[in-house]
Amino acid sequence: MSGFVPRVAFGVLAAWLVLVPAPARADPVIVALGDSLTAGLGVAADETYPARLQARLVREGYAYRVVNAGVTGDTTAGGLRRVDWVLRAGPEIVIVALGANDGLRGQSPKAMRANLDEIVARLSAAGARILLAGMRLPPNYGAEFTRQFAAVFPAVARHARIAFMPFLLDGVAADPRLNQPDGLHPTAAGYQVIADRLWPYLRPLLRR
Repeated sequence: MSGFVPRVAFGVLAAWLVLVPAPARADPVIVALGDSLTAGLGVAADETYPARLQARLVREGYAYRVVNAGVTGDTTAGGLRRVDWVLRAGPEIVIVALGANDGLRGQSPKAMRANLDEIVARLSAAGARILLAGMRLPPNYGAEFTRQFAAVFPAVARHARIAFMPFLLDGVAADPRLNQPDGLHPTAAGYQVIADRLWPYLRPLLRR
């Protein structure tokens, strides 16, 4: 999101493997694969939802290392191109939070579905457990397009039989107290809400 122009060149994708501070390098890995909503555009690194999840994992005694693989402006096509980079981290769990920019750019829901299906299939084949986060569009994009767009995410989750959070921005979207002035990106407080609402979907995938 944020102008919908990627700010990270594909040739230097290694730079997005930002490690959120965690207890031990040998700990199992959770990767959050997403766009600026995951990268945390406009907030500090320790205020993003991956960082908030890392802090909660530590508090609750789970020895995981969270990798923030969010790239501003990314789409499902971009995420698909980055799957090999994600797999280099050896993730046990991957949170897939992509699609917002596809919708905001008016791209085909059918193409988005194909990209997400392939992302999930490749991650699953590598042995990762997956949590897919859904997305919704503002109503001004038209009733039919917004319906088709929103329907992609549960369809992907059902087909692959993976964990599914219906809406990444649940409790945050359209609340000016929890969003930056652009109305698209959460504030630090908004990211805390996202992490809190992601937690019940993530916890069943964790192991002690």
